[in-house]
Amino acid sequence: MIRRVISLAILVWAIGFLWFVVALPKPAEGLTKTDAVIVLTGGPGRIARGLVVLDEKLADKLLVSGVDPEVRPGEFAAEFGVSPRQMACCVTLGYTAVDTRSNAAETAKWVAQNEVRSLRLVTTDWHMRRAAGELDRMLPDHVTVIRDAVPSQPELKTLFLEYHKLIASRAAGLADL
Repeated sequence: MIRRVISLAILVWAIGFLWFVVALPKPAEGLTKTDAVIVLTGGPGRIARGLVVLDEKLADKLLVSGVDPEVRPGEFAAEFGVSPRQMACCVTLGYTAVDTRSNAAETAKWVAQNEVRSLRLVTTDWHMRRAAGELDRMLPDHVTVIRDAVPSQPELKTLFLEYHKLIASRAAGLADL
């Protein structure tokens, strides 16, 4: 009996991992406009994608969550080619987040302060499910979230680690209920 339970658990894990790897989230389709775009730092192409969304007027405001405290707005603007006018009106650098859960907390606080009712979440494809799940737990139900994954070529090690973080995140979410 115990062998069957262990075998079933291994099979469920393997099928889940296969699904996780084969069905990575994709970039958002269409030109849906949102109040804001939220970029979680940590992977290549994320900030660039958020700035494209802002430049194409698909969002009015941008929060970059998880910025290193040593990065000054002027340095950020110079590195990513953001004009002073755009930095002043539309870009917020969030310095409090250090992981995915605190990205969600930082985002939820900023969303409430800015009366955001719809947002576009930008993060890497392999990170999207967990980031969106954490954000869904923190945001009020009336806030619409569009997932806009940045495609990547992750290593197997990255996928393996992220799959287990996703499982732990979902388990923690169930424990919170």
